[in-house]
Amino acid sequence: MRNLKTNLSKQLLEVSAIIFGIVLFALGIILPNTLLPIYENNIYQYLKQPLELLDNGISESKLASDVVYLYVTADDEIIVSDNFQKLFKRATPSQILKYTNKEYGKINYLGKTYYYSTSYSDYIKKVSITNDNYIKKMRQDVLYTIIPLLLVTFLVAVGLFILWSRKLVKKIEHLKEKVDNISNDEYQDHYKYAEDDELKMLSDTIDEMRITLKEQEEYKNQMYQNISHDFKTPLTVIKSYIEAIDDGVETTEKGLEIINDEVMKLESKVHSLLYLNKLNYIKDSKEFRSSKTDVALVIRKAAKDYKLQAPNVKWEISIDNNSIFTGTEDMWEAVIYNLLGNFVRYAEKKIKVTIKKNTITLYNDGPNIDPNILSDIFTPYKKGINGQFGLGLSIVKKTIFYCGYEITVKNEKKGVSFMIK
Repeated sequence: MRNLKTNLSKQLLEVSAIIFGIVLFALGIILPNTLLPIYENNIYQYLKQPLELLDNGISESKLASDVVYLYVTADDEIIVSDNFQKLFKRATPSQILKYTNKEYGKINYLGKTYYYSTSYSDYIKKVSITNDNYIKKMRQDVLYTIIPLLLVTFLVAVGLFILWSRKLVKKIEHLKEKVDNISNDEYQDHYKYAEDDELKMLSDTIDEMRITLKEQEEYKNQMYQNISHDFKTPLTVIKSYIEAIDDGVETTEKGLEIINDEVMKLESKVHSLLYLNKLNYIKDSKEFRSSKTDVALVIRKAAKDYKLQAPNVKWEISIDNNSIFTGTEDMWEAVIYNLLGNFVRYAEKKIKVTIKKNTITLYNDGPNIDPNILSDIFTPYKKGINGQFGLGLSIVKKTIFYCGYEITVKNEKKGVSFMIK
């Protein structure tokens, strides 16, 4: 985990440096350029005011020394202030005046930038000119103000990042510890989260996963025991009747009849187990998702087959015009036959099947299901109605789910209803 700390701290420092560079570029380069029009406007105002003051007879000695003044009389005589050569070392007044044909503007001369403002009165042209030292000074002032502030902010942010990264690493170490001990029943978690953040949610999810895995392991062990018991019973019966026939205790005809019944039961259990296992593979198949089945035909066929087993039960089948559902015919036969097979076993006088508005409702007037087992009725080999074990309802649940539907069960005032929609 030491590498994790180093990597996180390094990454945070890199991110901080990048952010610092971006902010420095934005405030040190982009911002001054953005403010350049404001600085230039200040310069033009600065150059314009002395020209207005000259009209009032202000002496030149009281004017700003960093500004050059030029006068062009009506006779085209050019008069310049004493500091002209200081500002323009290689230029003559007439050369500079060629660039001052607007009210104000910017001059680029011999690689340097100058700003000017002009004024006219009594046929006299007055021009004030200065260099770009003011712009440079303003930019320097911005940088000198921003850089220390950014540096302090950067150091504070890095410190906070380091503290936060250490706290984050502790949480990640704790999560890794929980994952490493997810199957350890003796592991005790004493870590307390101060914040209700995403990492705490992940920690809670790991706890839920741990509980689920433990329940699944217990369920799997119980399921193996129940399957073994479910298969062992018919095999024991078959073995005992074979011995009884050999010993002459039971007639061959009677013994073979019972053995045949047990073999059929065993075969049915094997087929159910194989089909349940098969569902885990066909769920990724695209065939059943694009297949459509007329469930009404499956229902009528199943009802016809089961009527012989329960001649005293009245069947009511009501189906609207739309009875086409997603899934193959084999899948819907597995669903309908498993449900109606249970119905025939428990119904007293009535079984009712309806299809209306894309919903299949199956009802029988048999005994209610114990509320304590109602939520687990679709779990394979979970003790169900009258203490029976089996795979039938689990097959129904999985098949329905893969076809894109859901099934619910509800105790009625008298009887039980299953609803597929």
